[in-house]
Amino acid sequence: MTKSPTTFGIILFIATMIVFFVVYAFFSGINYFDISLKVNAFGLPILYALIAFWSVKSHWNNNRYVNFKEAFRRAFYPMFIGGFLSIISIFLFLNFIDMDAKKLLNYQYIERQRTELNAEYTSAKKVLKHQKDIDELEQKYKETLQRVSDDAVKGKDMLSASHFSGYFAAILIFYLVLSLFFGAFFRTKSKPEDAEEE
Repeated sequence: MTKSPTTFGIILFIATMIVFFVVYAFFSGINYFDISLKVNAFGLPILYALIAFWSVKSHWNNNRYVNFKEAFRRAFYPMFIGGFLSIISIFLFLNFIDMDAKKLLNYQYIERQRTELNAEYTSAKKVLKHQKDIDELEQKYKETLQRVSDDAVKGKDMLSASHFSGYFAAILIFYLVLSLFFGAFFRTKSKPEDAEEE
């Protein structure tokens, strides 16, 4: 029997939270932000794509034909449910249960910004030849450095409700694109055994 998209969404939510707590338990040290970023950028998209594929494929296996709307729905709903529940749970955890982890992530985020800024400045300065370009670079570097100074970032919160909403909006674009792909790929496709019958 085919599982419902909601069931796949709950499975995805549980899997996401397991990944979150594994990273939290074993990697919440000096590289916590970097590891979280890599997991969110590479690990979770693969997990979400696999569950969406599984959701559509399991339905396709039990039905002679699947239209675009049904394939899209069976791909999108699990990702939306799993992602929405995960975002809310992680937000609540970091903002109300372990605020030290939130402080650490905020701090490491700012430090990463500064490190990347300095690396870009150093590499750009090496290749510039004309004094005018060097002066322009120096000016931009000073302006950007002020934006990430201790005074400028004091109280800055990258894990606020508004930021989480922005993250989820960006993630929704990924869900939509992937669901459109699965919808287009699986629509009105007949299974190999159906082709043999004809």
